[in-house]
Amino acid sequence: MNAPTLWIIFPIGLGILLLFINNQRFLSLVGGSIAVILAAIAQFVPIEVALRVGSLSLRLDSGITILGRSLMIPPTEGSLLALIYGAAALWFFGAEASRTATRLVPLGFMIIALMVASIAVQPFLYAALFIEMAILLAIPMLTSIYRPPGRGVVRFLIYQTLAMPFILLAGWLLAGVEASPGDLALTAQSAAMLGMGFAFLLAIFPLYSWIPLLIEENSPYLVGFLLWILPTITIIFGAGFLDRYSWLRSSPQLILALRYVGLLMVVTGGAFAAFQRHLGRIMAYGSIAETGFSLLSLSLDLNLGIPILFLLIPARALGLAVWSLSLTIIKENVETMRFGEARGILRVTPLAGAGMIIATLSAGAFPLLAGFPSRLALWEGLSRESVGAALWMAIGIAGLLISAFRSLAVISMADEYTAWTARESFTQMTMLGLGMIGLFLLGLFPQAVHFFLANLPLMFEQLGR
Repeated sequence: MNAPTLWIIFPIGLGILLLFINNQRFLSLVGGSIAVILAAIAQFVPIEVALRVGSLSLRLDSGITILGRSLMIPPTEGSLLALIYGAAALWFFGAEASRTATRLVPLGFMIIALMVASIAVQPFLYAALFIEMAILLAIPMLTSIYRPPGRGVVRFLIYQTLAMPFILLAGWLLAGVEASPGDLALTAQSAAMLGMGFAFLLAIFPLYSWIPLLIEENSPYLVGFLLWILPTITIIFGAGFLDRYSWLRSSPQLILALRYVGLLMVVTGGAFAAFQRHLGRIMAYGSIAETGFSLLSLSLDLNLGIPILFLLIPARALGLAVWSLSLTIIKENVETMRFGEARGILRVTPLAGAGMIIATLSAGAFPLLAGFPSRLALWEGLSRESVGAALWMAIGIAGLLISAFRSLAVISMADEYTAWTARESFTQMTMLGLGMIGLFLLGLFPQAVHFFLANLPLMFEQLGR
């Protein structure tokens, strides 16, 4: 047995088999349980170490070769796999409550496996192909044969696909840079191609217009899953470039570019969220700001920035899961999620309304919630580099908090004698309750995830050491 087979090939095969099952509860329970098992194996079973079970000797090899190309999962990436599949279990268990299990669980397994393959494949140039395959698999998750795809889906496919030629061209140019490191023109061209590719992949301003459209047109839970897995793995993939090329890692221009782009994402995401009148679009701009926080962490001293980058991941996964599940339940009970239609919805879906507000506050670094510790650490590190940058980050966070209070005012603004009639199912109430408790626990005890995060910087040879 080898690691790529267990965490890449097996989930893809499992996802194909689960496509033929239509039972929501079965898919949710099986998908979540298998994801938990894969996460536990990644965390507790070492790679490249022989384990003796009775008279048997078991060993997980780190690599496999397919068609002349290698998939390598070194021992240092075990904690990352545990984090990814552990967060996937959270999404899969909540799929029944959102009534999206038939699409999320099978396709979700395949998308996660392909994104893991993108950081495992060698040469790294082929990572772009795995990412594109994951993007293409996301399309049937977001569309139906009974209606044409909306503008958000079309833009999502176009923008994400446009990233591929830039990354492939950058990989080809980087090979030339390795051969001729003194060629400044070639270095600048490769950096520009790489920047354009990641600008499309991460939906950098102004290339994120598809995100609000996508949430308006589709189930917020499905879109939330994509807004978690795609940027998370893409940023880790991008950090691999910094680790691999010293001239990138030591470039002051790149550090400034990451800082300015990250601040632009945080400020525009927070500002647009503050003035939105649609609950789904607020989540869209909140996820944009989340990506900005991750980019800002890469602009810090890497010994500090890399641990903060990994600290942002659990809060983003849990926050988006609670936020998108809450919006999915609210969407079932209103015609649209605009403020006028959602007025007073708190009395109809009280737990969904509370979950949405708590998740929004967490994204805005409200104290005692999951997003607070990582953003506080990021803000402190950024203030050491530039007080002005820290003030701009505070403006973005203020915008997210304003959107949370505006949403709270709208959903609680019911007529005086309107009765409380909770329409949430038992499964929905259970998942929302557990999610909100998790947001508080991560905020109160951030050291609880240290067990998973402590060894994550070791996956890089140069960064965070």
